[in-house]
Amino acid sequence: MKNACLSTVLALSMLPCAAFAQDVADTIYSGGPILTIDDSDPVAEAVAVKDGRIIAVGALNDVMAHQDDQTRMVGLSGRAMLPGFVDSHGHVVMGGLQALSANLLAPPDGEVADIASLQATLRSWAEENAEAVDKVKMIVGFGYDNAQLVELRHPTKEDLDAVSTDLPIIIVHQSGHLGVANSRALELAGIDASTPDPAGGVIQRGADGEPSGVLEEYAFFAVLVPMIGELGPDGLTAFARAGADLWASFGYTTAQDGRSSAGIVKALNAVDASGDLPVDVVAYPDVLEDRAFIEANVSMDYAGKVRVGGCKLTIDGSPQGFTALRDRPYYDPVGDYPPGYAGYASVTMEQVQDAVNWCYEHGFQILTHANGEGASDMLIAAIGAAQAEYGDPGNRPVLIHGQFLREDQIDSYKRLGVFPSLFPMHTFYWGDWHRDHTVGPVNAENISPTGWVRQRDMMFGSHHDAPVAFPDSMRILSATVTRRTRSGDILGPHQRVDVLTALKAMTIWPAYQHFEEDRKGSIEVGKLADFVILSDDPTAVDPETLADLQVLVTIKDDTVIYEADEEERRGDLVPSLPFSGGDPEVAHQFLHAMYEGMSQIAQ
Repeated sequence: MKNACLSTVLALSMLPCAAFAQDVADTIYSGGPILTIDDSDPVAEAVAVKDGRIIAVGALNDVMAHQDDQTRMVGLSGRAMLPGFVDSHGHVVMGGLQALSANLLAPPDGEVADIASLQATLRSWAEENAEAVDKVKMIVGFGYDNAQLVELRHPTKEDLDAVSTDLPIIIVHQSGHLGVANSRALELAGIDASTPDPAGGVIQRGADGEPSGVLEEYAFFAVLVPMIGELGPDGLTAFARAGADLWASFGYTTAQDGRSSAGIVKALNAVDASGDLPVDVVAYPDVLEDRAFIEANVSMDYAGKVRVGGCKLTIDGSPQGFTALRDRPYYDPVGDYPPGYAGYASVTMEQVQDAVNWCYEHGFQILTHANGEGASDMLIAAIGAAQAEYGDPGNRPVLIHGQFLREDQIDSYKRLGVFPSLFPMHTFYWGDWHRDHTVGPVNAENISPTGWVRQRDMMFGSHHDAPVAFPDSMRILSATVTRRTRSGDILGPHQRVDVLTALKAMTIWPAYQHFEEDRKGSIEVGKLADFVILSDDPTAVDPETLADLQVLVTIKDDTVIYEADEEERRGDLVPSLPFSGGDPEVAHQFLHAMYEGMSQIAQ
């Protein structure tokens, strides 16, 4: 030990041995490219970690000065290591909804391509979960997308009735902003021809005035939210556990619950207390629902792995579902829409201003879902008025989605200090749909305008909005860099960014968004040992192959929280949903909650 201490002293410019004794590494990572996302030292040969924090980054010889016979050496075998991904926007607990219901996603994430395959999937899921379905008599599906169905329309109650007229069936659109109920589910929810449209929602109807089964925005939430609320603590914790595991499998070490509630936060705390929460979670309860809970719980500090980061506000809906509020008519909407239809807001301007004012008055961060240009106009006006009255409390307000933006709106967001959390995955999943139906071929070039944002030297986050899509980090990276649609078109080449910029939008910039840039988002001395190991260096491969890269290992605080199995390492599989196929007891509880929720609405 004396000789080792002497050599270390020489290597560290004569630091005393006592000082060095505190810097012996628990773990040293080396043997592959280490992308630090630190502009001052972008690529390192090795990283040393002690007590879950980084103590050295740089050349291998320098970092090895922190080794002793107790140090664990981790070889990367040529694979790339990056900082753990930080979720710019998602719904980690509702990821459990995706995991516990029939998978109605289109390829490549599912197998539903038309109404017939949707019906077949529901039937198969009901058979696989027969025990739960028999107990509570209900069928649930998640993730259908009318834009990807051959019929280019929403399923109707009649389509679902063909699966069952005895069992209530409810399916959730991939956007999460609308859904479809069969006749029995509508009956349980008390929705018929005489039911008026709720504020901020639409009950789609046939020519005879009868509900078609399609429920938009608050008409749908009025059915779904009570169902989720009836899950109870055990059901919500199952959701939280499933969602957190799913996020970890895609390299996320920090997740977001982007439209939370007191019950969801309590469920996250319960999972954390049991030792089963692998990732940090920042929750943003709905500012229109429970301000007392927000005020009592907002904190910059984690309690375990959970904290309430601020407030969430939702102004409009889904662009691909034609419920986002535009400043002009939709290009060619598919469905029964009146001439000049431009979508609608889910809330009034008075509600928006009141919510933003409350957050500014208290200095709370506010994340606002605003997809259409009309919704952004409302948000810009509200933030401008709040800053005029309360000043700038340094609360880093966040725009969520901003699918359709004008350049002048980006200028306004920069002036107001708004952080844009954008959704470039839309270019892959719905780019063709936007080009052909929502905004048309000219304006579709500028959806998720990351290029315009960078021209103004603004940071941005790239998100997945799961369970709207899988929290697939490599799909996010690919879409942000290539903007290639499902059909192979490139949507807005001038809006593309380079790979390193896209990686910053998944690491250091969303860390800044969450006020955590001092401890996360890059591999630097003093920061948390949150890492992800990929199958290859994303800066060294053909950008067209980025979506094929795999998350092999996810590391939180120097502890492995996810490791791909051998089949996944060979590229045969993507990480599977934790409860896919159905845990009978959890599925039973989920279905029971939905049934009870609809029954309560009917009463």
